Formats: sequence, C-alpha cells, structure tokens
Amino acid sequence: MKHLLKLSIASIFAMTLAACAGTGDVKTSSADFIKVNNGILTSSYGKTVYTFDKDQAGSGKSECVLTCADNWPPVYVEPGIKLSGDFAYISRNDGQKQLTYKGKPLYFFVKDKNAGDKTGDGVNNIWHVVTP
Repeated sequence: MKHLLKLSIASIFAMTLAACAGTGDVKTSSADFIKVNNGILTSSYGKTVYTFDKDQAGSGKSECVLTCADNWPPVYVEPGIKLSGDFAYISRNDGQKQLTYKGKPLYFFVKDKNAGDKTGDGVNNIWHVVTP
C-alpha cells in the first residue's frame, strides 16, 4: 500500500510538472496531475514539493538516502512516463525513478500534514519549496 501511495503521488506530481512546463498533461495509469498552487509546485492533493541543497543539479543522483529519505520521501515517477522541458528523472540506488526539476531531485516532507503546508521550507537552510 505504501508503494502504491508513492506511485500515485509521483504520478500526480509528474503530470503537474509536465503541465507547468507547457508540455500538456502527462497521462499515467492513475490519471493524476501535478500543479502550481500559490506559486509553488504541489501534488494535486496540495502536497508541497522540495529540493535539497546537497543535491547537485545534473549529477544524476540524490544525496538524500536512508533516514533522510524517510523524512523527505522522494517524488517517484512510474516507469514509462515521458517527461520534457525542465522535468526528467534519475535512478535511485534502489532502482526507483525519482522526478527532477532543472536537474534537481524532488521530495515531499513528512511533517507536511495538510494541503498547502510548507513546513519544510528553509529547514536547516538546505530544503526549499519548488517554484516554477
């Protein structure tokens, strides 16, 4: 169930990002969408998306693993999704595909409980909401 939730959230995010990039909706098996909400990228359920300063844009890897990834779950992309513009994906160490924006891996924050929460913005001065 947890894996299915991650895939659904990732599908939502991937589709919203594609829409933000002007490429139109990206269709997935769950038919979810990602969107710009109050100037930041969120899932269609309003879950805020973040970047991590320790990740190097274009490096093809995430520095947020193990406990970090428990607190900052990666935004996953379902296999076969076609992304364009500023959106792509990287392969994590476990083989799952993580969505990127302008080369930076994307994450959610476990302490964001309600739509619109952005309690992760500025944490340790290394986590930031994503603005298109």
